[in-house]
Amino acid sequence: MKDVAIIGIGMLKWGELWEKSIRDLCVEAALNCIEDAGVDHIDSMAIGSMSSGLFTGQEHLASMIPDYLGQRYLPAVRVESACASGGLAVRNAFLEVASGMSEIALAVGVEKMTDVNGGMATYALATAADQDFEAFHGVTFPGLYAMLARAHMQHYGTTREQLAQVAVKNHANGTRNPNAQFPFAVTREQVINSVLVADPLTLLDCSPITDGAAAVLLAPVEVAHRLGRHPLTVITGIGHATDSIALVDRPDMLHLGAVAHAAQRALAMAGKTIQDVDFAEVHDCFTIAEIMVMEAMGVVPPGQGGPATLDGMTALDGSFPINPSGGLKSKGHPVGATGVAQLCEAVMQLRGTAGERQINNARTALTQNMGGSGGSSVVHIVEVQ
Repeated sequence: MKDVAIIGIGMLKWGELWEKSIRDLCVEAALNCIEDAGVDHIDSMAIGSMSSGLFTGQEHLASMIPDYLGQRYLPAVRVESACASGGLAVRNAFLEVASGMSEIALAVGVEKMTDVNGGMATYALATAADQDFEAFHGVTFPGLYAMLARAHMQHYGTTREQLAQVAVKNHANGTRNPNAQFPFAVTREQVINSVLVADPLTLLDCSPITDGAAAVLLAPVEVAHRLGRHPLTVITGIGHATDSIALVDRPDMLHLGAVAHAAQRALAMAGKTIQDVDFAEVHDCFTIAEIMVMEAMGVVPPGQGGPATLDGMTALDGSFPINPSGGLKSKGHPVGATGVAQLCEAVMQLRGTAGERQINNARTALTQNMGGSGGSSVVHIVEVQ
């Protein structure tokens, strides 16, 4: 396989973007990405979107998005793996370039979630859970993650303050991100005392409903060298894994097996260990998710994610910063776009262009994108060379 570099990134400010359609979001992110790369053509496109049909009534994005980007007849595909759809789109674009099928491949992630009411958004998101054994019985994703949080607290002694600190830390990072949906600080007391959603999780433990898109442009390393516009950032490892969709079918509901396997595969491909990673963007759809993800990837042993967070290990100036972008919690979570946006943040950090949230001497990044309650996961390792 060819070595693959990220030659361009494209973002826009996320939020409740009433004036923009799903095609507008995709095209804006893609054009920003193409301009950043300085190229005059693309050869293929992968579009990550979880549920555009339910959120906007628009399927067949693989036809619509290239057309409105001015790229009619381009080979394009839409991919779906719930909230891991964006990460999977990047993986597909990587395979296009690594195999030689495409020289320049565009990965775009998008979701337009605010055009429906809260009930419909909850229904659309619940399609990523087991319909027969979870959703049919009224268990939504806040309920599933609340069960994980309660079990984690009972088994490991994780505290409510430790959960809340995930939100505090990520919102603090989000105040430094101009593209974040909710760029404001919160305190542990505000998180704990906000409206209860599903015990023990409150509103400020939960990621929001978001409109947004993000894009990355991939090419062989020799093309990146020829362009010479940015420091060379290379995807050196990718891991992808799935697990049982229903929590009840997992041997240990407190172990995110898909995350562990995806991380192991990505690190092995890159020839790295988790100790070689300088920072990570992970899937904090709920505060408990970030804690369980860092444990599954081996950042800390099982049960130590909460104490490590409270002690500052995962803060911007900690020994293993997590979610310098603000994460899903503050930056927002347009479900199909999140995995691509994680790569955008990784590249900004590795280029040294992340502004006030810049991590010192960042050389190796990990991004972890997850679908459902851990039913699928995609991990990328990116290095500056």
